[in-house]
Amino acid sequence: MDTKWKQIDQYAQQWVKEAGKRIQETFQTELTIQTKSDRKDLVTNVDRETEQFFIEKIRSTFPDHHVLGEEGFGDELSTLDGIVWIIDPIDGTMNFIHQQRNFAISIGIFENGVGMLGYIYDVVHDELYYAKKGEGAFLNDKQLPRLQPVSIRESIISVNATWITENKHIDPNVLAPLVKEARGTRSYGSAALEMAYIAAGRLDAYITMRLSPWDFAGGLVIVEEAGGIVTNLYGEPLNLLGKNSVFVSKPGLHEEILQKYIHH
Repeated sequence: MDTKWKQIDQYAQQWVKEAGKRIQETFQTELTIQTKSDRKDLVTNVDRETEQFFIEKIRSTFPDHHVLGEEGFGDELSTLDGIVWIIDPIDGTMNFIHQQRNFAISIGIFENGVGMLGYIYDVVHDELYYAKKGEGAFLNDKQLPRLQPVSIRESIISVNATWITENKHIDPNVLAPLVKEARGTRSYGSAALEMAYIAAGRLDAYITMRLSPWDFAGGLVIVEEAGGIVTNLYGEPLNLLGKNSVFVSKPGLHEEILQKYIHH
């Protein structure tokens, strides 16, 4: 990786750690909680302050880079030309509010639409998952082994109960048989962590119907560098400027689930 990207990586890691420290310091303080679109879509002063922290750092250090951020302090982007940071200051805000755990800072850095660097920082456990294009995926300073195929019967699949009960995005009968066939299911309430867990081999697949780019941008780079596969539910590449269904999985298992449950 050339010196330009090495420098971007050094700054990004430093800022992620610093932001994590700041988030932990807020655990003792009063949170201001607001809802965005409905009672389940929450945002806190900490989400907003964390995003602003990153944007100030990026704009002063890399003035020609663009930022797409969940809380809207970044740029209005209609293309991914140039270098774009896609940031979720706290992925898993409901967990952050209710549990003070199971949330993460997620950042993907793209050049002309290609994922170059990805970071998911589990603040509470001080676990930084990251990847550099062409150099593999890491957890803290250890390289993660390449992901190996696994069968549905031996897999743990992350899926939210919403998608196997009545909902407006998918017929619940599509995924219900998959839940039965898998060894087990989990749901952590943070897309970033669920993708990090796939990269680390703790989960085998993750399926969800509706994510925004900041939910998956960091995870996309990390999972692909670990040898996993990231598509929408139809096996197509994700759109980094809009909402997507997302299907993340180990190799082999990805094709098996697509053929057996989605395209049958």
